[in-house]
Amino acid sequence: MRKPGCSVFWGTVCAVTLLCLMQAGYAEARDQRETPVVRAVQRTAPAVVNITSARVVERQVNPFAGFFPGQRMDPFFKEFFGPQGTQKFRQQSLGSGVIIDGKKGLVLTNAHVISGATEISARLLDGRTFTADLVGADPDFDLAVLHLKTSEELPEASIGSSDDIMMGETVIAIGNPFGFSHTVTTGVVSALGRSVRTKQGTYTNFIQTDAAINPGNSGGPLLNILGELIGINTAIRADAQGIGFAIPIDKAQRVIQELLSAGEVRPVWIGLSGQSLDQAAASYFALDSVAGMLITTVKPGSSADRAGVRAGDLLWAVDGVKVQDKDHYLQLLRNYVRKQRVVVELIRNDKQLRLPVEVEPFEESDADRIAWERWGLRLGPVEGGMQVKKLRSGSPAERLGLQPGDGLLRIGGMRLRSDKDFVRSVLRFRLQNALMLFVERGGRGYHVRMRMQ
Repeated sequence: MRKPGCSVFWGTVCAVTLLCLMQAGYAEARDQRETPVVRAVQRTAPAVVNITSARVVERQVNPFAGFFPGQRMDPFFKEFFGPQGTQKFRQQSLGSGVIIDGKKGLVLTNAHVISGATEISARLLDGRTFTADLVGADPDFDLAVLHLKTSEELPEASIGSSDDIMMGETVIAIGNPFGFSHTVTTGVVSALGRSVRTKQGTYTNFIQTDAAINPGNSGGPLLNILGELIGINTAIRADAQGIGFAIPIDKAQRVIQELLSAGEVRPVWIGLSGQSLDQAAASYFALDSVAGMLITTVKPGSSADRAGVRAGDLLWAVDGVKVQDKDHYLQLLRNYVRKQRVVVELIRNDKQLRLPVEVEPFEESDADRIAWERWGLRLGPVEGGMQVKKLRSGSPAERLGLQPGDGLLRIGGMRLRSDKDFVRSVLRFRLQNALMLFVERGGRGYHVRMRMQ
């Protein structure tokens, strides 16, 4: 006869054995589900942050809104109400970022995510939230570096390389689309070296992917299958469906160095200026279309001069991107930092030339010439700011309605107190297709928008 205690013992052994087998099976099944994508996300997600920024904006208010709802203020009444017809609002926006230095608390994101922000905070995957300071930003590259206010050592992303990216390889985007924290999407590299024209200008050498990149994803990381950071996602085309873009990390690294050392990216050029082609010039060069830029001036001793570029050459491509006109050429330059090499493709005497040229810092002495050519403005200092002295006929400034004697107090949000401020604003905003100006006339201030085209 079997003892009761013996039965209990063997029953317990069987139950424990069965439980161990079940757990082993569960672990094996979990291992099979832990794909390379899962491991990449687990590796990098702790270094991804959700960014919340706030800024104060002014809006024109119709003083008759209560009587005529939905009607905008007639320009006639602005003469009477002026700046009193504005109200200030606190505006909040969401975006993403990635920690690139955990010891120093440095975060890389898009410049447009924090543009104009007076308050910035970042929240990690584990829920920790820190306020952040802006180290530096450059809207031409749409990149910004933030510093998180903490003495804690934070997780950081492993930096990969964008030089050896393969079309078709798997990529992963992590971000904060529409406020949904740490959302993961996957896709493949659809194309490399993409040029994208937007209202803000032309961006070159983008990574194109079909991984979903929506508002709020901007500034988040694009990862390879190893979890390495290979790009910074940017939602620059709101109308793009199934198409996302990312700034290559190798390009971003050069910008980061400039932002960390100077807080901004110094404007650059290669030492030449020119004019858009007309039909006559296109016929002279036997071109099928009116595209390209005719080089009119090459500054002696500049990098273009040393490389062999000559006045009269036709510039038709920059690093393989075809130049449409003068404005397009200027927009293309915004994608480079000093000491980079760029290949300019020229036509001279029916021959095609490809010349490597080193990008140089822009010389401040050329600011007055740029303001005249680009904006049609000539300013002079007055007490407390700058004053319009002369306007070029047919220029953006004249079309806007500016007049000699107008006070120009701000360009693109930058306060103008002296010649030096004006030079900085010209170098900073010379490539913008539109600019907000704050103009003073007759003792009243006006916010106006100047369009280049």
